[in-house]
Amino acid sequence: MKDHYAILGIASDASSDEVRSAYRRKALQFHPDRNTAPEATDQFRDVQEAYETLSDVARRHAYDENRRRNLLEKPLETAREIWKNYLEGVLQ
Repeated sequence: MKDHYAILGIASDASSDEVRSAYRRKALQFHPDRNTAPEATDQFRDVQEAYETLSDVARRHAYDENRRRNLLEKPLETAREIWKNYLEGVLQ
């Protein structure tokens, strides 16, 4: 499961304005026309997917519930994935 919050570099309690702002910043950073890195296209798609999920209230609620459930059922696996995504975002 991808951590959409880590992909956008925001907290899980971010407002819709913060989600939009983070999306714009990351989309500019990874847009294939501006970034020629081989992985930029995949990262741009991840950013778009994260924004589509977190900007829609119903989809965000469902995502948050699934994320919470995964954390309770598989805490170590979920924590590893969250930290991996977070560290990759910080180191970029």
